[in-house]
Amino acid sequence: MKEQVSQQQAGFSTKIINCRYAKPDAHGSISFPIYRNAAFEFEDSNTIAAAFQYRTDLHTYSRISNPTVHHLESKIKAASGAENVMTLASGMAAISDTFLTVAYAGSNIVASPHLFGNTFSLLNFTLASFGVEVRFVNTDHLDEIAAAIDENTCAFFCEVITNPHMEIANLPEISKLLKAKNVPMIIDTTLVPWCGMDSRKCGIDIEVVSTTKYISGGATGLGGAIIDYGTFNWTANRKLQHLPEPKGMSRFTYKLRSEIARNIGACMNPDTAYQQALGMESLQLRYEKMSTTAYELAQYLSQYSKIVKVNYPKLAHSLYKNISDDIFIGNPGAMLTINLNSKESCYKFMDKLQVIRRATNLFDNKTLIIHPESTIYGTFTPEMKKVIGIEPTLIRLSTGLEDLNDLKNDIDGALNDL
Repeated sequence: MKEQVSQQQAGFSTKIINCRYAKPDAHGSISFPIYRNAAFEFEDSNTIAAAFQYRTDLHTYSRISNPTVHHLESKIKAASGAENVMTLASGMAAISDTFLTVAYAGSNIVASPHLFGNTFSLLNFTLASFGVEVRFVNTDHLDEIAAAIDENTCAFFCEVITNPHMEIANLPEISKLLKAKNVPMIIDTTLVPWCGMDSRKCGIDIEVVSTTKYISGGATGLGGAIIDYGTFNWTANRKLQHLPEPKGMSRFTYKLRSEIARNIGACMNPDTAYQQALGMESLQLRYEKMSTTAYELAQYLSQYSKIVKVNYPKLAHSLYKNISDDIFIGNPGAMLTINLNSKESCYKFMDKLQVIRRATNLFDNKTLIIHPESTIYGTFTPEMKKVIGIEPTLIRLSTGLEDLNDLKNDIDGALNDL
């Protein structure tokens, strides 16, 4: 008989599907139950006090922790190999709580300006009003990153593939620079899940993810996750250096769980956690199908003279192909962009589509298309759009699970009418 494979040795999907419960289910259910309750009862005063003080792992109140939510966090922990995971109500809640944990008045964040619209707004406007400076840099240039860092830099931040610019920073090289300067690397990895990259090998310290995307299994609900790999020494952070490190927690996770997340209250709903835990189980299958479709569709669209540019990192002409090949496993995500010759052409093309849906979001089971400049960045001034680098001729496409030929035919019909 073969020796039983341990959870650590198991394959990606096996780790997720066989993620064990913290406690055995009373009825032996193989699908973790939904705990919709707000509060949890304790047998005595000492036990409830210990739970509130993180001396036990018991649940006290669902704004703070919940068994169903914890089970989703355990699945993400198994998939990512992280030390700690916390899920929240949305991807933006995850990003906000992360920076509220590490940043302080007088500190600065070194970041790429090529960010999702609300992330840019959070850094440039919301945090700025609390005395946190953002220093935008070109992440293609290590010397520019190095020059922006000083003793008050609390984090470096960018997206693993910029949305919708499709740029890829050389994370392993940036990580070496940041470690030498005692600055944590915080990366939004929403565009590529853990079956498509090894975040720890890239040098990522803290990862933020919109679980609304790949994890939810078809946009079943909003969610976000903060993943702590336990690789950064937080004594270098003025805000966190004097905090305790309870068993199994870094100073970052302790601050996040004991103060920031409690006070902000952007907790994940247990029903959402249940749905997303099920979505996790088919993550690898869906990602492989979606990302393969994205690559094949990008190749197909490259033949069209009516398309000015097709952008997908695996294409031979991409400036980021070599970095993409080094960092990612298989295809680099299920998003691509195209440029047409005018904003009017973009609208006309999108309005002719029959299979592809005109909608925001990414990595739904359905293929989605959007014109970012007039929607996600629609309320930004022309000056801000220039800083972010958003073109009025760009269209973003998120590939779903439809048959590739149907997507090709839908696009053919819309392009032929231009």
